[in-house]
Amino acid sequence: MLHTILFQDNPNADPDIRTRHMANHLDFLMQNKGIIQAAGPLKDKDGSITGGLWLVDVNSTEDAWHLIKSDPFWPTGLRDTIEVKQWVQVFAEGRKLL
Repeated sequence: MLHTILFQDNPNADPDIRTRHMANHLDFLMQNKGIIQAAGPLKDKDGSITGGLWLVDVNSTEDAWHLIKSDPFWPTGLRDTIEVKQWVQVFAEGRKLL
């Protein structure tokens, strides 16, 4: 099942957390490339990164949370809020999927 994971950054987190842990985070994404279909930062109008978004293919919300907690960003305090939602794709690459 597809799920979206929306991360909002902790505004009080050390601004260097992302830079210090990015290499490990990217390695983690590569190690889970069969599960994490897409991932990337979310930016404000001024270009500052305020969170991130993942599209994952997991069996359950619990599996999504296990993945989140395995990410090297998890213990750093970077993440403020996290929303996990099942997503039903109905359109892709110019065609209806229903």
